[in-house]
Amino acid sequence: MMQFLAKAGLAVMLTAGTLAGTVAPAAAQLNIIIGEPDRGPPQDYRRPSPGYDRPPPGYDRPLPGYGRPSRGCNPQLAENLARDYGFRRARVVDITPRRVIVQGWTRRGPDEMSFGNVRGCPALRR
Repeated sequence: MMQFLAKAGLAVMLTAGTLAGTVAPAAAQLNIIIGEPDRGPPQDYRRPSPGYDRPPPGYDRPLPGYGRPSRGCNPQLAENLARDYGFRRARVVDITPRRVIVQGWTRRGPDEMSFGNVRGCPALRR
């Protein structure tokens, strides 16, 4: 009779240990929220449209990109790059949405160079 009780007690302990091992991870995944959690409005990561001068109501931080210069090619940088390519008296003559055109003098006479109207002013053609 003593052996039967010992085996039954061992079986109960193994069963309890197995159930406890499976219940604990399941309980860790359970989240109960009663009422509305204290959260602010969702964050807006979009860029403001051009000419937008103030943040929307309820927006307490400065807008991303607000108050910064445009991301296009800086005309002064385009002139400096043209000088690096060998132009003398380089000057910007036209700025379009896609390119910045610089004219100046080279060893062969008057010449023109185009730069992309994006940040960094990549050379398009010479």
